[in-house]
Amino acid sequence: MTANSWTIAAARDALRKGEISAVDLTMSCLTAIDAGDGLNAFVHKTPELALEQARAADLRLKAGDAPAMCGIPLGIKDLFCTKGVPSQAASNILKGFKPEYESTVTAKLFDAGAVMLGKLNMDEFAMGSSNETSCYGNAVNPWQRKGSNVQLTPGGSSGGSAAAVAADLCLGATGTDTGGSIRQPAAFTGIVGIKPTYGRVSRWGIVAFASSLDQAGPMTKSVRDAAIMLGAMCGHDPKDSTSADLAVPDFEAALTGDVRGKVIGIPREYRMDGMPAEIEALWQTGIEMMRDAGAVVRDISLPHTKYALPAYYVIAPAEASSNLARYDGVRYGHRAKLTAGDGITEMYEKTRAEGFGPEVQRRIMVGTYVLSAGFYDAYYNRARKVRALIKRDFEAVFADGVDAILTPATPSAAFGLGEMSDADPIQMYLNDVFTVTVNLAGLPGIAVPVGLDQQGLPLGLQLIGRPWDEAGLLNHAHVLESRAGFVAKAEKWW
Repeated sequence: MTANSWTIAAARDALRKGEISAVDLTMSCLTAIDAGDGLNAFVHKTPELALEQARAADLRLKAGDAPAMCGIPLGIKDLFCTKGVPSQAASNILKGFKPEYESTVTAKLFDAGAVMLGKLNMDEFAMGSSNETSCYGNAVNPWQRKGSNVQLTPGGSSGGSAAAVAADLCLGATGTDTGGSIRQPAAFTGIVGIKPTYGRVSRWGIVAFASSLDQAGPMTKSVRDAAIMLGAMCGHDPKDSTSADLAVPDFEAALTGDVRGKVIGIPREYRMDGMPAEIEALWQTGIEMMRDAGAVVRDISLPHTKYALPAYYVIAPAEASSNLARYDGVRYGHRAKLTAGDGITEMYEKTRAEGFGPEVQRRIMVGTYVLSAGFYDAYYNRARKVRALIKRDFEAVFADGVDAILTPATPSAAFGLGEMSDADPIQMYLNDVFTVTVNLAGLPGIAVPVGLDQQGLPLGLQLIGRPWDEAGLLNHAHVLESRAGFVAKAEKWW
């Protein structure tokens, strides 16, 4: 078992005991990354920076004051600004952009001694559920269907992060989640992904998609790893006005494995028409596992769930159209070549037409439309009201004594690349059906791998927690993980 396949917890313990150096651990990952080019997960490799950070981590480890993440090699989603390293949000419009500053999340991870192996593939501006909108080309899922070599999606938008962790190219990765972009790819690749409560992790220095929904979180090989990495990413940041000034609990210490008497809610609205029998059966298995662990399972109602997708696909594009107005070819990034007689308007038009891909253009158009004078009340304002009702549904359930909510993470296992992208975009948007409510309500949610489908592909369940109760949520997930005993790995073909 090579070091790159270790968990963060195992690597931390080995580093502290001196059984391996951070440099050797990093080299193990760099070797795997070079051998893993077929997955197209890493799009900007930073081996020199990684080894420099690893050497610094080894000095801290020798001195004996090393935090848990010290010397741990990570992949960073291309949405996070990293000083002096290309940060493109997988878009041609940011080609050549190297920030002069570090995002708060990456700065916190580096302060904790973590090592950056490179930047990871993603959907352009985090818009997509399959990693097929990237200017770098598709990221590929390391898993394949039994007896088939059809390339599958790793999910989106954090597809490169999911593929890299699942294929053991890194020990953990950062992701961002606006409507399910950490939890859906985690479920598709058999790993753990947590979206924290809105405001728990700073958004400063992360390229914005929809500012009231975006939240960064860790993507890891186990729940314990997620707890360790999340602890390093959280904390109040005065540079982000939505960052919560709350103490960061010891998430790892919260993993007691005891959920006796805790109430797990099962929302009846999540039993969708046409849901595959395998997902239904997996959900039932998860319910039994929590019940066997001593939790009380209770049916609950979240009546406004059916309006979540339409509300999300009004609010998110509206915020995106506003956030993406800054990419105009003036200050940074791509600028179109102009012909004689072109003025500033032509420069804007040509730059944005060349720089943005079709999905981003579609969402900017939708967002501009729903914010326009004649339609603002009919669409945007109505969606905001629906969002408030969705949030109230969750508040009522938690006020009634429910500790966590158990649902499917995705409506299916990973699908083939190209299988959905040519169809109606709404088919793709339906991938977010179980995850968007959590973003609309600002709640924490986690995806945990629980089993394999008939084709040998991983399937995950989602747990939704009370606001600011990531500690309790991680403990529930830890119980689900240990009961499920999911240890399957993708067979190496790349």
